[in-house]
Amino acid sequence: MRKLLAYPLTVIYFIVFGLLLLIFHPIQWVCFNVFGYQAHKKSVDTLNFFLTYTLLFLGDRVSFRNPHKISTDKPCIIVANHQSMYDISPIIWHMRKHHPKFISKKELGRGIPSISYNLRHGGSALIDRKDREQALKAIINLANYATENNRSVVIFPEGTRSRDGKPKPFQTGGLKILLKKMPEAQVVPISINNSWKTLRYGKFPMGIGAHISFDVHEPMGARDLPADQLIAKIEETISGAIH
Repeated sequence: MRKLLAYPLTVIYFIVFGLLLLIFHPIQWVCFNVFGYQAHKKSVDTLNFFLTYTLLFLGDRVSFRNPHKISTDKPCIIVANHQSMYDISPIIWHMRKHHPKFISKKELGRGIPSISYNLRHGGSALIDRKDREQALKAIINLANYATENNRSVVIFPEGTRSRDGKPKPFQTGGLKILLKKMPEAQVVPISINNSWKTLRYGKFPMGIGAHISFDVHEPMGARDLPADQLIAKIEETISGAIH
């Protein structure tokens, strides 16, 4: 019965989701090209507010728990587990004061209204997973940009999303680079639960009635511990709150 109900709700969701991307694409273009970074950022923040709460059409509920006072005077390295593409919008919206930028595969930089435009022009890094040298250079450039402009970098060290919600071992290369190149940053671990359930049936229909939660943990300093020990602590913190 639940899966049967998911079909019409998914159609409604896709229509609304697609319309939002089409509407905000020219808005982003105008904001970026006419008014500059801050206007473009506000357009992206607003888009991701709507994308986050469009999940209500699927009967999904999003909780973002951030009990810690995170300084806006320092850049952040935001580290999270990865369960679906629906991890992205809540982080952009709820962490908007920290100007989150993403490390994304280059394929996402083309062909998706609004999303591709923001990835290309909003300060994120597009990497070629088959070209280690290019990926390394892009991550270093992003780290330097974030440090110089007080931005934050979001990284999903698992590499690919978990299809069943179970955490995967961290691939530490990219995170080590960020810790080295952003020594003054605060590291903010986030545990994400249940966003994988939006894709429990595959791409169509979408899963319905999930409670997607984001738990922001106490920030750590990028130099609090040696890199390997710090990464192990981050991974333990994130994994320990996944259920």
